[in-house]
Amino acid sequence: MSIQNHCSPVLRRLVVATLSLAALGASSSVLAQSTDTSAREAALEARVAELEKMVNELVKEKQAPAPAPAAAAVPAGKQPVQSVSILPNAAPGTSLYVTGFVKLDANWTDTADGELGNSASGRDYYVPSQTPIGGKSEGTDINALAKQSRFIVGTNTPLENGDKVTTHFEVDFYGSALGTQNVSNTYGAVLRQAFIQTNHWLVGQAWSTFMDVSALPEAADFIGPTDGVIFIRQPQVRYTTGGFSFAAENPQTTFTTYNPSTGAVTSNSSDDGAFPDFIGRYTWKGDWGGVTLAAMARELKYENKPNTGPSTNASTWSAAAEFTGKIKTWGKDDIRFMLLGGNLGRYAALNFTQDAVLKSNGDFDTIDGFAGYLAYRHFWTDKLRSTAFYAFGNWDNPSALNGTSANQASESWSLNFFYSPIPKLDIGAEYRWSKRELENNDSGTLSRLQLTTKYSF
Repeated sequence: MSIQNHCSPVLRRLVVATLSLAALGASSSVLAQSTDTSAREAALEARVAELEKMVNELVKEKQAPAPAPAAAAVPAGKQPVQSVSILPNAAPGTSLYVTGFVKLDANWTDTADGELGNSASGRDYYVPSQTPIGGKSEGTDINALAKQSRFIVGTNTPLENGDKVTTHFEVDFYGSALGTQNVSNTYGAVLRQAFIQTNHWLVGQAWSTFMDVSALPEAADFIGPTDGVIFIRQPQVRYTTGGFSFAAENPQTTFTTYNPSTGAVTSNSSDDGAFPDFIGRYTWKGDWGGVTLAAMARELKYENKPNTGPSTNASTWSAAAEFTGKIKTWGKDDIRFMLLGGNLGRYAALNFTQDAVLKSNGDFDTIDGFAGYLAYRHFWTDKLRSTAFYAFGNWDNPSALNGTSANQASESWSLNFFYSPIPKLDIGAEYRWSKRELENNDSGTLSRLQLTTKYSF
């Protein structure tokens, strides 16, 4: 085993120098015994001293720590915000993302058959069930708000198998008022979504699997075609493979009770279900766009067992289906649609109707119906675009069980324009006309002009 192959360059130099020193030392001993002149001895001693100095320097070089590699030069203006990880508690390789938008809306609303309450959510965005009926118009009201502004933060962590783990946390400000319009216009942050996701699994609160977010048209309103849309977020466990998704989601039952003697209709909500809402969905995608077919089965349940008096144990299973899509036409234009049918209740149109009616014998009678919308978006230029949409809902309320003042139908149409002078900045205007109708054919209308400015980051 040779020194040349298995010793470092420094060590080889040290060995060579040491052997040379020893050889020269031996030569010095021999020369001392000879009859050479003192001048030669002095020269030899000087050479030995030089070699000793060389050996000492090599020893010091060997013992000194290796110099750190030179740091790469950081371009001006590219220095890191901080020198340590922004996520010290996260798994190695985790990255952070922050996004959202700031949005200001101004709504001019006219209701011909009454007035929206001062604290009604329908002043902030369109709620079909709040369109006034049977009153007198008090003229046009204006409301300005920044509640839809949104903040999103999350992480991405790569795994050894090529998958990644994503976390997502999202809030807006449609919470209860902490201050009034008199002074501060302060509102609490409200949880929208909070989930963990991998390639196949999602666990947490997110948009319902029964909702096709990609089919929603662009609108200045918070939702848009609300009369005919599935709009719901809730806790769930979802599995996705290819175009298929299956989910078990948080159950809840909304129902009404009717007192024929007084005509009073009472809305109720029950969390007595023992089974989650089961939802399956399949999506086809291509260069032409995408369409989705979804189905839902769920248990509607209400239990009431007082210490005295009769008990109630109402339970029934119901089903609903959905067909949605986004189809590209020419240029950047597209058509978006949603068709709904079955027992939709709290899933559709912001709970425009209840899931069921509780009959006097303690059983449920489900409220079924159909709804949907059709939207078309057109790009006038790269910076100017418009969307027009029509939405509707029609529901089969059993008037004998639910009275004649229950919601029977709603419809609306809208037209908007959006201008984006710079990337991420949208300035828009939208006009809406809507109508709400009861089982007794009473109706009311709403018209609204909305101006909006939104900057995304």
